[in-house]
Amino acid sequence: MEAYNDVFTYGFIRQLSTLLSYSVDLKAFERRLTEYVSCLQPATGRWRMILIVVSVCTATGAWNWLIDPDTQKVSFFSSLWNHPFFTISCVTLIGLFFAGIHKRVVAPSIIAARCRTVLAEYNMSCDDTGKLILKPRPHIQ
Repeated sequence: MEAYNDVFTYGFIRQLSTLLSYSVDLKAFERRLTEYVSCLQPATGRWRMILIVVSVCTATGAWNWLIDPDTQKVSFFSSLWNHPFFTISCVTLIGLFFAGIHKRVVAPSIIAARCRTVLAEYNMSCDDTGKLILKPRPHIQ
């Protein structure tokens, strides 16, 4: 009976040590993921502000361009030449989209969505800040 208890205790300790190493690995992964997402936040905020400012400038310039009575009387290119604020802000907005601002604005959510896809195989998920969410194991009967 004593030998059985020793084997049981050894097996229990080995399982406990394995679980603790999994826990340490999960905590390290969670820490790194939250660090990465939080490092993206300031840059994402700046890109959002740039996009908002350029969009408002483009909308304001478009409004001024559309309400100008000379717009209908002159050619398209002459009309754009007469409204440099709209032309410059529109070209800037198009340039920003070609540079990939639409991806930079949502970068943290893209990272979180990709992590959710991978973590779903292990019954886990994560929130938008990178914190891990452990889901209960499915019961197989």
